[in-house]
Amino acid sequence: MSLPRAVVFASRFITIGLAVAFIVLFFYPGLRPTSGPAVVEIHETAVPEGATVPIQKPVLSYADAVARAAPAVVNVYTQKVVRPERNPLFDDPFFRRFFGDQFGRPRERLETSLGSGVIFSDQGYIITNNHVIAGADEIEVALRDGRSLSARIVGRDPDTDLAVLKIDLDHLPAITLGDSDKLRVGDVVLAIGNPFGVGQTVTSGIVSATGRDMLGLNTFENFIQTDAAINPGNSGGALISANGELIGINTAIFSRSGGSQGIGFAIPVNLVKDVMTQIIEHGQVVRGWLGVAVQDLTPELAESFGLPEAKGVVVSNIVVNGPADEAGLDRGDVITRINGQEVDNVRKALDLITRAKPGETITITVIRGGREKEFKARVLQRPLIQE
Repeated sequence: MSLPRAVVFASRFITIGLAVAFIVLFFYPGLRPTSGPAVVEIHETAVPEGATVPIQKPVLSYADAVARAAPAVVNVYTQKVVRPERNPLFDDPFFRRFFGDQFGRPRERLETSLGSGVIFSDQGYIITNNHVIAGADEIEVALRDGRSLSARIVGRDPDTDLAVLKIDLDHLPAITLGDSDKLRVGDVVLAIGNPFGVGQTVTSGIVSATGRDMLGLNTFENFIQTDAAINPGNSGGALISANGELIGINTAIFSRSGGSQGIGFAIPVNLVKDVMTQIIEHGQVVRGWLGVAVQDLTPELAESFGLPEAKGVVVSNIVVNGPADEAGLDRGDVITRINGQEVDNVRKALDLITRAKPGETITITVIRGGREKEFKARVLQRPLIQE
């Protein structure tokens, strides 16, 4: 009995379909359905024979860095005689007649203060903060090895709050200098100084920020911010890297209580080197001066001047007969370039002006009345701050 033609056709079709399915699943097993969770394959990179994979180990101690830098950090003690002003009433002849010259004579008192310093040269040059030794009649430096001797002031720079001292000793343990321009936020740093006069102390932290300015502490500001504990007495001390290299001079803290609150500021060592070199060579820091006061160009000011962007600084005041005045600059001018270099903010403008040598002629590009103009100004030496 023969099967119907339709059944024969269907059986052949099913047989061919099963064969095709078998071939596909055999060569492409990934198409098979699974009832369990998907499996993720992890492929490990093979390490060539003989090669080693570097493993970053945690640093358990910075003792080597401290041992390298600490001998170059000194304690600075100062004394000054304070003479209170005499009341004019005591100069009246009536009082002098009845009470004599001794009555009302103000009593002198002796004030002492402490800070820190860093030996920059084995010939006895020490860097510290200007506010540590300002007005001091006597300065004493105590070395880490216990020796103590008098120091004299080589020169001071109130604009950066730095001062250079000299002691008469040779073969001193000078500190190794680092490069503050290579600092990155998050780098480990150590602060060494004499907080509260308890003796040499080391605290640790990280670089919290770089290039801090507009704090109102110094004329020229470019601070390293750190959360390493800095307290009174640390001023003038060393901020070092994890390798023991000097990267800054501890200068100030932001505090409501007078103690450390995790916001300290240090002067970058690259700026310190320049200031110290000039003080040793010239007795002071020689900077260019234009006789202008400038302020940042805010978006609001830019809009009021009709400028498309807030780029440059605004001349807010000019010294009469100063270099800028004689060159033709005026209040309200927006300085955009100095010697072809763009001026983005007040710090950049001050940097370009002060770097010019006295007697040098510089080109100042300004926007006045919506038009760009150029002026030539002959730079003079910046007057010293009178304290």
